[in-house]
Amino acid sequence: MVGIEIGKYVVNPFTLFIEPVEYDKKLYSRIVEEEEEFISPFNPIQNIKHSCSYYGCDYESKRKGTKLLIDYSRKLPIVIEPINGIYAFCTASPYNVNCYWFFLNQIKDYRRISAKQIVVIFYNGYSQTFPISYNSFHSQFAKVLTLQNNLLQRVEHSRKKMFYLEKKPESPKASESNEFYSKDSKNSKDSKE
Repeated sequence: MVGIEIGKYVVNPFTLFIEPVEYDKKLYSRIVEEEEEFISPFNPIQNIKHSCSYYGCDYESKRKGTKLLIDYSRKLPIVIEPINGIYAFCTASPYNVNCYWFFLNQIKDYRRISAKQIVVIFYNGYSQTFPISYNSFHSQFAKVLTLQNNLLQRVEHSRKKMFYLEKKPESPKASESNEFYSKDSKNSKDSKE
């Protein structure tokens, strides 16, 4: 196998994809970054789960969060790390041995080659053919875009609300001093006595 051998892998902004590879009757991960390639003895979903935990939340919570943001229940994309915009999507059930994981911020384009093959072109110029149908990939790509859009809309709404609260004008004050009225009410009390 080609690539630097590592243990569990943490997804980062340079990760292009995670591919399942069989080696010695065991499922490994081939991880391709912008300038490096790694082989992990852990399967893709194990590396995805490890990455979620590394960034402070477990995989199942990420899935539940996605369900709250988009109206899907199968092959859910997830936000692995929102600050750096790391959105991941799978091409099959996450536990399927043929499941690939892709990262939205790295995909420049994708094209159909045949009924069950596509080529994915990444922003760094790297491209690879994958045994995935165009329709399946396109559907998953649309889901992750929906997730990103919905999350960014909520973040923007919160920013606008914070901006408004920080810049909110103070309550209007009377143009006359209330000192006058305080004395006047005191004088009227004195005159009644």
